[in-house]
Amino acid sequence: MKSLIKNAKIVNEGQIFESDLLIENDLISKIAKNIPESEADKVIDATGKYLLPGVIDDQVHFREPGLTHKGDIASESKSAIAGGVTSFVDQPNTVPNAVTQELLEEKYKLGAEKSYANYSFSMGGTNDNLEEVLKTNPKNVSAIKLFLGSSTGNMLVDNPETLEKIFSSTKMLICVHCEDEDTIKANTEKYKAEYGDDIPVKFHHLIRSEEACYKSSSKAIELAQKTGARLHIFHLSTAKETALFRNDIPLKDKKITAEVCVHHLTFTNDDYETKGSLIKWNPAVKTQADKDGLWEALLDDRIDVIATDHAPHTWEEKQNLYTSCPSGAPLVQHSLPVMLENYHNEKISLEKVVEKMCHNPAILFEVDKRGFVKEGYKADLVLVDMDNPWTIEKDNILYKCGWSPLEGTNLKSKITQTFVNGHLAYDNGVFSEEKHGERLEFDRE
Repeated sequence: MKSLIKNAKIVNEGQIFESDLLIENDLISKIAKNIPESEADKVIDATGKYLLPGVIDDQVHFREPGLTHKGDIASESKSAIAGGVTSFVDQPNTVPNAVTQELLEEKYKLGAEKSYANYSFSMGGTNDNLEEVLKTNPKNVSAIKLFLGSSTGNMLVDNPETLEKIFSSTKMLICVHCEDEDTIKANTEKYKAEYGDDIPVKFHHLIRSEEACYKSSSKAIELAQKTGARLHIFHLSTAKETALFRNDIPLKDKKITAEVCVHHLTFTNDDYETKGSLIKWNPAVKTQADKDGLWEALLDDRIDVIATDHAPHTWEEKQNLYTSCPSGAPLVQHSLPVMLENYHNEKISLEKVVEKMCHNPAILFEVDKRGFVKEGYKADLVLVDMDNPWTIEKDNILYKCGWSPLEGTNLKSKITQTFVNGHLAYDNGVFSEEKHGERLEFDRE
């Protein structure tokens, strides 16, 4: 099958240029001006549209197995491709937790059967599964994931000896959730003494505080420097933490890297008043000063990647009292459109959006032949109409949980087509029912 995209404005590696692009089977076979239509079976006229590499979201929770009342691989990967996300890395805190090689491979079987997008599943570390962690194959598993603060699921790794062993024993990328458990517990008890279980959500950022984040992330970085581990810190939420990262060397040479999520670039603690528990995340959405600091670090390259931490819960679960209300919200359908809105508002360039959402996850995780618009690379591609306004509303939300904290948001850009491995998976609101997602492979020794 050969598909030809005509007259697109291609955004790739810091440049925007008009060109045609020929897809042959699952690969980009030619990028050139005036490729004859006779070379293709199918032609898409992309005049006026922008062609981006598919987004690689390095942190999602698609809830399968075990929590499929909230979301599942099929529903959430479908919502991902509608949002221009063609590859995802799912986290191990499903039920059961993916903490043995056997349980991890079970998830890969589910991915092969159900995913519309390309997939990878991280191996989970615990206080007592070092042997299993060390069996992980770096060629076809994205990373080791460690929760250094307890979040959704029961995977807290708080044994210092275990941590040091994991950090010093594996060459694999270690991804961490950093919040200091003792600090959070003490803060929770303080507010519980005053409010019981009905703590107003506006205090969430003071419970899961700047101190809790900084204490944990600085400790993880110290350990990585001591052991030489390759460390990636998920979802930075404070300005203070950004000082821990460097921007004086290229990403490919960094051993310690950072990610920011769309919600920490979008909301502040002032939004708890109107959004309530719908924006209750771990780590918490914090102050305007924190949001400003995260933007600054993103733009000056101390922060390397933009992701979502997509974490659906049912509407009913999100109405619970504070102490039993789960943290997390769905975002994967809307991350690219929201970042394009920031481009329209002149907060970030289009080239930078592509760098942080497509190129950098590919470089950081060493994803094989994805994340760029290049000949010989997999044809994971997204066509965007930059002037096609729409509003996020209940009837166009595709998440299984059926809601979004962004409901009512007006957006200027619309994703019109998404290709996954050369296959037109999404076309102006219509999905192909064939699944063409593949297991991600990594170019590592």
